[in-house]
Amino acid sequence: MTTTSPTPQTGQHYPLHGVRVLDMATVVAAPFSATLCADMGAEVVKIELPDGNDAMRGLAPVMGQHALFWKTGNRGKQGVSLDVRKPEGRDLFLRMLPNFDVLVENFRTGTMDRWGLDLATLHRANPRLIILRLTGFGQTGPYAKRPGFARIFEAMSGLAYITGEADGPPQHVNYPVGDAVAGLFGAFAIASALAERNAQPRDAQRGCEIDLAATEALMRLLDSLPAEHQHMNLARSRAGSRATYTAPSNVYKTADGHWLTLVASSDGIFARLCQAMGQADWAHDARYQTNGARTANLEGLDQSIADWCAGLDLQTIGQRLDEYEVPYSKVYSVADVCADPHVVARDGIVQLQDPDLGTVAAPCVVPRFVGRTPPVLRTGPATGEHNAEVYGRLGLKPDELERLRQARVI
Repeated sequence: MTTTSPTPQTGQHYPLHGVRVLDMATVVAAPFSATLCADMGAEVVKIELPDGNDAMRGLAPVMGQHALFWKTGNRGKQGVSLDVRKPEGRDLFLRMLPNFDVLVENFRTGTMDRWGLDLATLHRANPRLIILRLTGFGQTGPYAKRPGFARIFEAMSGLAYITGEADGPPQHVNYPVGDAVAGLFGAFAIASALAERNAQPRDAQRGCEIDLAATEALMRLLDSLPAEHQHMNLARSRAGSRATYTAPSNVYKTADGHWLTLVASSDGIFARLCQAMGQADWAHDARYQTNGARTANLEGLDQSIADWCAGLDLQTIGQRLDEYEVPYSKVYSVADVCADPHVVARDGIVQLQDPDLGTVAAPCVVPRFVGRTPPVLRTGPATGEHNAEVYGRLGLKPDELERLRQARVI
């Protein structure tokens, strides 16, 4: 596995090399946008309050004093401490802005304005600045000032409603997927805005404000559901792990107690599955010849596949499905992910260098740009770790930094 160097470095051949991002956001979603920019070669500076009380540092499990979520979630960033709510902190923040291309924030709508950091003020400091505002519900509308977290977005988007067993309650996964999805949209928005701005002559380049609502990001994933509701009066609901739009596609238990996910939704793949199961005639059965027919007869078909899986161990099932090129996978735990030979061969899990723990395992940079070396990344920074370096670029001397530290400005 790859081991990184101890300091953040940019990937000189990755698309965002030379871009500078100032991340003043908290918790998961918006900081993930900035982290993805770091993965793509941007230089990212993370602002924390001087007390270092970002909630992300307390997300369980915390190993002693080491917040693993923080270390991986803010990888590749430099860290400074700053309280922009204080006049000196606000002034120092505005002095920093001309050195950055992008600002990322996730405070409730109107909060930055109350701190004297409204859009006009930010763009006076840097007219080229791209500002990503990632909130739960956006900058406008009746819910604009509501607080929100991943599970709120998942619930209000309709995602949780279609997750879970048919006769059970809606469910969330044990990870803030809503935050991760919103962060992905944020990184995409930043890249789009940079492409637009940088296509103009330098003296004509102007920044923009990006209004990203996390709930809308989750809604965007559920592409066809509004159309189903509008034209067919359908409100798709829970069906466990079974797909009701294509068949067969479900999770099945093997004789040796493993769980297997199997997808044979096209007619050709379904025919190969039938051969693998020793039931070649099913492919010519009128109940199963098309996806529409299979979904109409889903319960009986699913039960037959479940019975087949229940009678064989995982290795035997895998051999048969591999022989007939039917897509499937054991449902992996994270331990399975880390041990998988394909993941290992591609360095899918990398080792970030960390001053406290030596190395910390984390997912690799995604996607890969063929023929290029990705950025060298380290774990998320300690509170104010790079104060001297970052503020030194502004001309602040050690005695001034110490005075600001004593005043709890930094």
